[in-house]
Amino acid sequence: MAEKLSLRGEKLRAMSNLGPFLNKTFENFDAGVPGVARAYARALKFAEYPTGWLILFGGYGCGKTHLAAAIANRLLANHNEVLFTVVPDLLDHLRSTFGPNSEVGYDERFEQVRSAGVLILDDLGTENATPWAREKLFQIFNHRYNYRLPTVITSNREPREIEPRIFSRMTDRELCDEIIIIDGDDYRRTQPAQRFEQKKQQHLQRLGRRDGSR
Repeated sequence: MAEKLSLRGEKLRAMSNLGPFLNKTFENFDAGVPGVARAYARALKFAEYPTGWLILFGGYGCGKTHLAAAIANRLLANHNEVLFTVVPDLLDHLRSTFGPNSEVGYDERFEQVRSAGVLILDDLGTENATPWAREKLFQIFNHRYNYRLPTVITSNREPREIEPRIFSRMTDRELCDEIIIIDGDDYRRTQPAQRFEQKKQQHLQRLGRRDGSR
């Protein structure tokens, strides 16, 4: 059984393709940027105690993917079973199983996704919303909702643009007591000098708190 679980975890890690996101950690997330503090705190708490659903809404470049990847990296470091995936890529993974050269069947791949120990879905709403895609996503959400499986969801869409059946499950207070809206600017457009000044001020504030506690 242990060997089977280990193999399953390795398959999910391979599917996650976290290579480009290995540098996304809580340690290098700039929590001093206006509008991100609440999201940072909730993401850090989820990474330490992965229960319920964590939902992050926000515009481009506000830090959603960084936090989602930081959660995945922290959970993997703590030997948790995790699948991190961008939603359009997830649907491509499922479609690929119908190809003649696929080494895994659709049913096996679908079960790996919907039953992952922790599922992290980045960029919900950016997928090509065909009837097939909508139905597969609903089945994944519904399974995780029914079994109360830990899930992280990020989206740059307006909440009202999310498919109603899915959004209804996302807003169940028993699973998600708060939907986090990140009201921050696009960090990618911040000049390096401005980023340095923000981090310097954040460091000085921490030093001040330490001095005041002596």
